[in-house]
Amino acid sequence: MKIIVLKESGRGQGQVHAINIGRAHVLVSALCLCLLLILVSFASTSISALTPNQEAMVDQWQQRLADQRAELNALQERSAAESEAVGRQLAAMQARLMRMEALGLRVTEIAKLDQGEFSFDEPAPVGGPSVASQGPIAWADLQSSLDELAVQLRSRESELEVLDSLLRDQEFQQTTVIAGRPVTWGWMSSPFGKRVDPFSGQMSWHSGVDFAGRKGSDVIAVASGVVTFAGKRYGYGKLVEISHGDGYVTRYAHHESLKVETGDIVKKGQPIGTMGTSGRSTGPHVHFEVLKNGRPVDPRAYVARR
Repeated sequence: MKIIVLKESGRGQGQVHAINIGRAHVLVSALCLCLLLILVSFASTSISALTPNQEAMVDQWQQRLADQRAELNALQERSAAESEAVGRQLAAMQARLMRMEALGLRVTEIAKLDQGEFSFDEPAPVGGPSVASQGPIAWADLQSSLDELAVQLRSRESELEVLDSLLRDQEFQQTTVIAGRPVTWGWMSSPFGKRVDPFSGQMSWHSGVDFAGRKGSDVIAVASGVVTFAGKRYGYGKLVEISHGDGYVTRYAHHESLKVETGDIVKKGQPIGTMGTSGRSTGPHVHFEVLKNGRPVDPRAYVARR
């Protein structure tokens, strides 16, 4: 096939050009054009051929897809919120558990329980044969178990706090009971009551008992309490006075040096000074008095307690 092209203007005006196109090329081009026309016609026919019912069905499916996407987003948000809630619940339970462990250790110490039997630093030993049919825990069962465990933890924490308070009150009452000797080493050198005064040689009243010992040895509190006086007093020399509550006061006199000050809280058995000869004294000893509601009583009954 030959195509003739005539140039009308410009350089080479009026020239004639001939383009030879093979028959095969013409057939291929015509076939492609026909296929393109058929596809356009089919697409137009298909689009225009949708019935109203089909269009409604397409709209319905599109709406379903949109609803499912919205439901999926809601499920993801709810799952994230529930996961955060469980995380907060577990954090609170962990804090309570740590507090319970601290309370348990303190109760074990106060009650003098066997720490090998009640060890709160290690997990509780558990075990048993495995069950053949096992499966994951359902979310509802997990949430129910967590809620029940949280209630049990709060209950046990309250019980431990009450027990700790009772044991501490009992321990405090035991430590505030006046009992024992005010020295770590020594012997009773003068009793309570009437005696011959070592300086005047006349009969006089001795309001306490004396414990002689080595100069500089410890003088200890016979009960827990608050130091109401620590300093020099006429006749007593360097004196420590301790209030134990319920009207009881103890006095420790003739110290060489004091280890406490007024206002200090002391525990039973705590050193409060060193034995000396300050004040009206003939040698190293501690003058020990027990007062009940301001009146001296015989300390020997309290010294004999254990």
